[in-house]
Amino acid sequence: MRVLVTGGAGFIGSHVIDALRARGHEALVYDVRQDPAADVRDPVAVGRALDGVDAVCHQAAMVGLGDGVADAAEYVSRNDLGTAVLLAAMAGAGVPRLVLAGSMVVYGEGRYECGEHGVVRPLPRAVAALDAGRFEPPCPVCGRDLAPGLVAEDAPADPRNVYATTKLAQEHLAAAWARSTGGTAVSLRYHNVYGPRMPRDTPYAGVASFFRSALARGEAPRVFEDGRQRRDFVHVRDVADANVAALEAGAAGGTLTA
Repeated sequence: MRVLVTGGAGFIGSHVIDALRARGHEALVYDVRQDPAADVRDPVAVGRALDGVDAVCHQAAMVGLGDGVADAAEYVSRNDLGTAVLLAAMAGAGVPRLVLAGSMVVYGEGRYECGEHGVVRPLPRAVAALDAGRFEPPCPVCGRDLAPGLVAEDAPADPRNVYATTKLAQEHLAAAWARSTGGTAVSLRYHNVYGPRMPRDTPYAGVASFFRSALARGEAPRVFEDGRQRRDFVHVRDVADANVAALEAGAAGGTLTA
């Protein structure tokens, strides 16, 4: 299979390239890091890159939480406009399969349950509460303590920032493309990917390496708040293997989010 990997020179994309080639596939890198003209927002460049391609693994995106809404236009341009241009070019070229780099951030703050009101969506944490050492959000209805739980794959989307909103929009765009063309779109919702080649400016995922380095120096890892919060991490090679498995799956036309 001939696979175009957008963002193929990046952290996750480069591992996807390695995994595809290890499985005997022809993996093509499309990344502005290697070629400034390789922008997913450029329909001409994307159209040329799709020549002879069987599938696309779409990893290119502007990541991170950003600066409130000040950089919203840039996030929407890179993530949503870029995805729309890519999907339109795929429709024109007859490329039938897409694997999209999704994100767990579309689920919002996680799953919380109140003893009286059941599963609820907490409000943003108040600065005064944090200053007072109250780190867990209260029930938005009665103010009682909430019990945190595990987020299921079918949990409702609740994007809380610009980046999360663009990632969810990417999935809706991919679903619209699949319904229109009969293609297959799979979104893999990553959560805190870590491993070799990880950027140094991603502390939310780099905490594993930070902790390991502190322990190797004989120091206690630095933990913020009360240390009771939980967060999942996934190794980049597992993410790459999941992308290859999704590309190789003989799914029928339609959409699947995993």
